[in-house]
Amino acid sequence: MKIMKTHKDLEVWKNSIELVTDVYSITASFPKEEQYGIISQMRRASVSVPSNIAEGFGRKSTGELKQFIGIAKRSLSELETLIIISANLNYIDKDRKLRLEKMITELFRIIGGLNRSLS
Repeated sequence: MKIMKTHKDLEVWKNSIELVTDVYSITASFPKEEQYGIISQMRRASVSVPSNIAEGFGRKSTGELKQFIGIAKRSLSELETLIIISANLNYIDKDRKLRLEKMITELFRIIGGLNRSLS
């Protein structure tokens, strides 16, 4: 069994970094007037996921880690909502929307497993 030394060893952290990269790439083509609206919110929510996982992993207690994992999960929910809104506004095409939703679903699954393993 591989021993985890840092948050960078976690599959959930690696996958969430990939999600951030995709969100930044996709939002780069959004209308300029969304710079301080949906673009900013989507980017902040996506960055919050790996950031909170990393911070929680660096804490001393399991309870604190679980708290930060909960924040990461809520940020995923926020991002999921913003993706739906963006698709409704035709800022995201169907294929990109499905790709992002698949990534988010997988992250929810992994986060749930991590959370259960800490109980």
